[in-house]
Amino acid sequence: MEGKLQVADYAIPELDDQQLRQFRGEAVGLIFQDPMTRLDPLMTIGDHCVETLQSHRPEMTKRQAKARSLECLAAVKIPADRQNQYPHEFSGGMRQRVAIALALLLNPKLIVADEPTTSLDVTVSAQILDELTRLCTERDMGLVMISHDLALVGEYCDRIAVMYQGKLVELGETNQLISHPQHPYTQTLLNSALLLQKNAVQENEAAVLTASQGSAAPILRLEMVKQHFTLGGNPFEKLFGKGKDNSIKAVDGITFGIQPGETLGLVGESGCGKSTLSRTILQLLKPTSGSVEFLGENIAALSKPAMRRRRRDIQMIFQDPNACLNPLMTIGQSIADPLLIHRLVVSPAEAKQKVALMMERVGLTPPENFADRFPSQLSGGQQQRVAIARALITRPKLIICDEPVSMLDATVQAQVLELMLELKREFELTYLFITHDLWVARFFCDRIAVMNGGKIVEIGPTQQLFEAPQHPYTQQLLGAAPLLARTA
Repeated sequence: MEGKLQVADYAIPELDDQQLRQFRGEAVGLIFQDPMTRLDPLMTIGDHCVETLQSHRPEMTKRQAKARSLECLAAVKIPADRQNQYPHEFSGGMRQRVAIALALLLNPKLIVADEPTTSLDVTVSAQILDELTRLCTERDMGLVMISHDLALVGEYCDRIAVMYQGKLVELGETNQLISHPQHPYTQTLLNSALLLQKNAVQENEAAVLTASQGSAAPILRLEMVKQHFTLGGNPFEKLFGKGKDNSIKAVDGITFGIQPGETLGLVGESGCGKSTLSRTILQLLKPTSGSVEFLGENIAALSKPAMRRRRRDIQMIFQDPNACLNPLMTIGQSIADPLLIHRLVVSPAEAKQKVALMMERVGLTPPENFADRFPSQLSGGQQQRVAIARALITRPKLIICDEPVSMLDATVQAQVLELMLELKREFELTYLFITHDLWVARFFCDRIAVMNGGKIVEIGPTQQLFEAPQHPYTQQLLGAAPLLARTA
């Protein structure tokens, strides 16, 4: 390491191990993009908080530490009755709230937030960032927010630094940098984000909805689908029937259909049940009640072997492509794997040929330059193209997209969305598109369903929903969505 690095009174390169342990948390709090890199799957949420406090404040009693923990969890909208749950029992957005609470526990002088709201919806993002910026003012605390969301940065940051290929290429006051960017890379970033917002309106003003004009039977139909989970409670209260209802109604009576060739967007706050619903559609979770019909067949009633065969027609693109790709398998092997699982090829040579054609179609060209590489050797955008190729290789009819572009910067995001639109037309795909980015939803989706508290509170054509939202929660979502404004 070269150069000088100092935070408050800490000259970081000169610190020994003990001083570094004190420095991390007390001087600087770090909020990671992926909360699971911070959370121990074998510890409850409450224990994470108590351990962090007592390791830095040994004089603090467990009761004091627990009280402080509950205070921080409440600040990020996590109720006290969930402190005894484990990370895997939380949604991605809820886990991120826990990570933010852990960073705030010790009242550091500086918070470094690495994509802190990537997995959060606009309302929760606004709440979290309002809280962080308020704390900065009240406690004289600094905030470094690393993000690819230019609208969010433009709304909450005083200054912006633009990095490109390891170098700081531009630094300036937020308003000045957005209105008069100097570096070509800054100009490209802003133009990509602004173009997405502009096209979001134009695309849907000219859209002709398959769902509203076609009379075909829905490709997917959900009827009163429920997915309830029961939390652990006092066994004696359960025995005598005096315990309170500890169930979580993640999905609570959802009914809707998707027409062939349609893109239905599913939006809502983190923890509202969007991902749980997608897993229920795929039958990774059996519904508590209700039916899931795909091509007229109730797949909730299928046996495991029958459902496994049906999954070739329903594929999924996940939020984090790196997490869904085996790090020990090459790109060629990862894309070919579904062909082998579903026995869609008779020889390795045939599989290799199909993989090469699909890699070319998603822009991984030339295929021979990518086939023998591993996921860690690819950029985020390239990894997502691999995930798309893997989902398409079985020629499915329905693809469930769970936040597929939320971890990509504005330029790559636009490229991937355009690719997905091209593939939809070419392969006659139907998309269920889960997102918390309302501008992406407006650009990409024919209709939008708004989910809150496990229920669909509003559903309708995209343009209509944006221009005349009916439900108060939809109005709240749209009101909280940051808009990148640029003046000449």
